[in-house]
Amino acid sequence: MSEHETPIDNSAEAGPDSRTLKRVGIGAGILALAVVGVGVASRISATEELRQTAAQAALPTVAVVTPKADTEGNALVLPGNVQAYNSAAIYARTNGYVRRWLADIGDQVRTGQPLAILDAPEVDQQLAAAKADYQTALANQRLAATTSVRWATMLKEDAVSQQETDEKAGDLAARVAVSNAALANVKRLKALQGFTRLAAPFDGVVTSRSAQIGALVVAGNAAAQPLFTVSDVHRVRIYVRVPQGYSAAVKPGTAATLSLPEYPGRTFTAIMTSSAGAVDPQSGAVLVQLQAANPDAALKPGAFAQVRFQVSAGHGNALALPGSAILYGNDGPTVAVVGKDGRVTVKPVTIARDEGATVQLSSGVTTQDRVIDTPPDAIRTGDRVQVQTAAAEGKGVANGR
Repeated sequence: MSEHETPIDNSAEAGPDSRTLKRVGIGAGILALAVVGVGVASRISATEELRQTAAQAALPTVAVVTPKADTEGNALVLPGNVQAYNSAAIYARTNGYVRRWLADIGDQVRTGQPLAILDAPEVDQQLAAAKADYQTALANQRLAATTSVRWATMLKEDAVSQQETDEKAGDLAARVAVSNAALANVKRLKALQGFTRLAAPFDGVVTSRSAQIGALVVAGNAAAQPLFTVSDVHRVRIYVRVPQGYSAAVKPGTAATLSLPEYPGRTFTAIMTSSAGAVDPQSGAVLVQLQAANPDAALKPGAFAQVRFQVSAGHGNALALPGSAILYGNDGPTVAVVGKDGRVTVKPVTIARDEGATVQLSSGVTTQDRVIDTPPDAIRTGDRVQVQTAAAEGKGVANGR
């Protein structure tokens, strides 16, 4: 090639230079890394979301209730047993047969009114024999008296000895004693004969009758049923067992209201009149007696009644929970309370009154506690739970009624 020839440029024919290729490779690598990173991040996010979902699913969902104060003014409601003011079971006092009965169940009777007449032929014959024995004793007594007087007169004339006179006087005394014994036997049999007429001991109503015409009646039989039962129901007595924790608040003169299932919507007023003053070790309660007027005989002996006392605010329980919220274990009754962090705390409580569906508590919880309703038996302090929103907002115990 000469010096005057122009050099030929072959760079265009050789293709893109190495720098361009390098840029393309780097871009492709970055793009691949970005795709891989997005995929990894997406998988990590999905895994974390799945982990959180699984963790939430593993937490038990519970319903909670809030302890509520008793809005009825610390009403103490207890079962009571209604009894007649006076009640007498009439038994036969002598053996015999029922000749007739003169009063039936539901009849109003007056004091001394005959209820039944018995036939007692054995007693009648025994009375007749006793009267004869008494007459014999009286005759012997008169003869002994005459003899004693006669011998006393002869003693003054020294016709008889002092010893013989004393013997006659002693025989008179013995005859008098025999006569008195015979008279007592006559009176006894007359009393037995009088028992063949059964009479009402007081004004009242006949509440039972087992006497049947012709039935044999045996006196002194412990297994025998009473022939009649007469009850005085112008007033009634109501017996209530008050728990020991309330016994100091329920005193003589305390008013109470009665409600009976056969009179829905109607209440009766009663006044506490006396207390046993001792705690029954089996029931842990004190037996008290109330009395109520019963002019229309609406309160029946033997009836069941709900007795409501109004105790002062310083006695009894102020908080109520459903009975399903209480856990019973070896350590006594407890409740499971949920904190703000979802952690459970098991607290012991003191039950003052168990009303079945509702339990009155005297200690262990406050009105701010969220108590798990129907907690599992295996729940322990420190467990995590999640609370049902609807239950947490709306469920609770108003007053345990």
